[in-house]
Parts: sequence; C-alpha cells; structure tokens
Amino acid sequence: MRKLLIVLLLLVNLFFSNSALSQNNKTLNAFSNQIFNGKGYQPLASLKWKFKTEGRIFSSPIAQNGIVYIGSEDGFLYAVDEKTGNEKWKFKTNGAIHSSPSISEKTIYFGSFDGYYYAVNIQTGKEIWKFKTGGEHWLGEIGLWGMKPETEYMEDLWDFYLSSPIVYQNGKTNLVLFGSSDGNIYAVDAKIGKEIWKFKTNGPVHGTPVIDQNKIYIGGWDAVLYALNVENGKEIWQFATGTQMGFKGIQSTVAVADGKVLFGARDPHFFSLDAETGKLNWKYDAENSWILSSAVIKDNTIYVGTSDTYALLALDLKTGKEKYRLKTNGYVYSSPAIAGNTVYFGDFTGNFFALNLLSNGKEFNSVSTENRKQFAASTLKNDLLDFGYTAQNEDLSIYDNNKKVMDQFYRLGSILSSPFISSNTIYFGSADGYLYAYNLEK
Repeated sequence: MRKLLIVLLLLVNLFFSNSALSQNNKTLNAFSNQIFNGKGYQPLASLKWKFKTEGRIFSSPIAQNGIVYIGSEDGFLYAVDEKTGNEKWKFKTNGAIHSSPSISEKTIYFGSFDGYYYAVNIQTGKEIWKFKTGGEHWLGEIGLWGMKPETEYMEDLWDFYLSSPIVYQNGKTNLVLFGSSDGNIYAVDAKIGKEIWKFKTNGPVHGTPVIDQNKIYIGGWDAVLYALNVENGKEIWQFATGTQMGFKGIQSTVAVADGKVLFGARDPHFFSLDAETGKLNWKYDAENSWILSSAVIKDNTIYVGTSDTYALLALDLKTGKEKYRLKTNGYVYSSPAIAGNTVYFGDFTGNFFALNLLSNGKEFNSVSTENRKQFAASTLKNDLLDFGYTAQNEDLSIYDNNKKVMDQFYRLGSILSSPFISSNTIYFGSADGYLYAYNLEK
C-alpha cells in the first residue's frame, strides 16, 4: 500500500510538473522569456539580415517556429522569416505599436496607440478580435517639469512603451492581461476579447504585467507597484516609489526570483520586495539614474540597465550590492537577454553589446547600426551621449529644443528594443526602423 501511495504521489507530481511546463511552452512574451539556451561566451558575429519598417521600433521581437514578430511605429505588426528576413505577413493598426507581442498557441496579442489591443492569427495575420480601452496615449502634462511655454501640453519624451499583454492559463481560465493609458489594468478573455475584470490605478499603466504563483505584478505612472490576484483582480498589496518631479513612475517590468519581486523605477533606485507581503528587502541607489530596463536574473545576480550612468549593472540578488558594471556610450533602456554565459543588450547611441558574464564586465564585443556609424561624429561628444553638447547651446528649458535633441539621438538608431534569441541568432529592433538579425559565434 505504501509503495502504491508513493507511486501515485510521483505520478501526481509529474502531472503537475508537466502541466506547468506545457503552460510555459504555450505562452511566449518578450519580458518573461529572457533567458535562452546557450553555451559559454558567444560574442556577436556577422549580420544575418536586417528588415526595414517605415517607423521607429520600440517594440521587442519574439520568435517561434521560424518566424520573428515585431511591431513598428508605422502601425504594422510584422511577421518575418527567420532564415531569409523576408516578410511573411503584416497586420495594420491605426496607431504606432510600442507594445511588444505575446504568443499563446496560434494567437499573437499586442497593443497599439489607436486604443485597441489585438488578437491576430499567427499563421494568417488575420484579426481574431480587438478590445477597445479608454484610449492609449503618451504621458504628458501642461508645462511638463516646468518647461516652456508653460501653457503648452507636452508629451513625456521618455515614455517609450505601451504595456505588453501576457497570457494566463489555468484550467478553463484563459486570460490576456495588460495595462492601459486609461489607468486600468485589464483581464480579457483570450478567446473572444471580452472583459473579465479591471483594476483602476491613479495614472496611465505602460508597464508590462508579470505572473507568478497566481499573482500579477505591474507598475505604472502613479509610481505604485501593484500585486493583484490574477483570477479576480483583487489587490493583495501595493508598494509606492518616489514621486519627486522628474523621478516619478514605473516603466519597467518586474522580475520574480527566490521569493523576491525586483524592479527599477524613475525614482532612482532598484528595489527588492518580499513577494508575499510587498515589504522592502533592500534598494540600490542608482545615482540619480532612472531604471527603465527590466531585470534578468541568473546565478543569484541581477542584470539591469540605467539611464544617466550609461551602465549595465550586475547586482547581488540577496543584498543589492553592486558586483560590477559595464559602462556603455549612452542610456541603457533595452532590457537584457542571457544565453549561456553571455548577456546581450543595446544602448541609446545605437550600439549593441555581448558581455561575458564571467569577466566582471571586462570582456565584450559590440556592433553598431549603420546610422550610428554615419552620424555619431556629429551627434556625440567623444563618442558619448551628451544632451547639452548635442543641444548646441540651445535653451533646454524650452520643450521643443529637448524634442530636437531626442530626434537627433534617434537618428543614430537608438536601441530600446529588448533582444530575443532563436537558432543561434539574436534579434532586436532599432529607432532607425530596422529589425536586425545577428549570428552568434558558435
């Protein structure tokens, strides 16, 4: 009898383990799937191909079954052949796509600035359903941060992303979850797009949700990180970050590891919270740098990018102490991806890096966009991003002058897209409008 009981327990355990694995295999998104198979240190090799869109790319790619998918500011979601870089199909919306796609079974989900979140057939590119939010827009206010003219409405020039949908499956429950500029966090039926629940926050929500053990974690422009019950949307806890002018808001996606919820914010810190209670474990002082990048964790080390210190940080998971940093040439808003002992990420000047995780930040290689090669000398100061230098003595208290500087930076091919790895190839988008595919050294 005892032996039979043990066998039954093993079978039950195997069943649930396989169920969890199959659920993870069915769903794919750019922020929950950032650790890939790999061996050792694999630097960047040759350019495999690049695919041109007609707008800047802020969306992050995902790849499945030989097809890579990405959105563009030109309003299209593209399906591109992994081997050739040729377009398979494209789906048109009526707004810029700054949301990254998520795949579940034969459906791809994403949002657009036209105010809709879409479900599209992954094979045909045909619409299955669309869900209308209360409207999608960039963050903004009159006289943002005291800039002039004081009576003008100004969009936040660093509000780069829309919330990216994720899929939750549990038995008969099949939900798509995302935040919205209307201040709500939505859960809609994945099959028909019907609203199941919504949770109201106090500001636009452009962060992307993460699910762990039936909780959903997401932050937004009210500077609060929320933990909600994924089934019904009821609040479990909330954690408030700072609200000082210019340092308010959560744009990053959390990582969950070892019972900790980890994320950065415009409040210039990186936070570790207890996943059950929301209580602060520790916070890392980012030296007045925003952390918009979403963290990736491997071997008890957190890897995350910073803004004004131009760094990829390696932090100790338990203590938050800095192990090392790699200084780049500009803001690091791209979220890293890891394969083997290599972390990959881009910076705002159009450089893309492959860093050996075992080198304490010493061994890396990089590639540059063609636009960076062309415009760096006239845009950057000693090959480094410098806002004042690029402004050329223009008055930066005037909003339009800040916008002009950002447009010059974008001309370099800024990389805000987070990379995805498939078949020994790494994919990322750029503000120059290209989706890049680079071979990795074997």
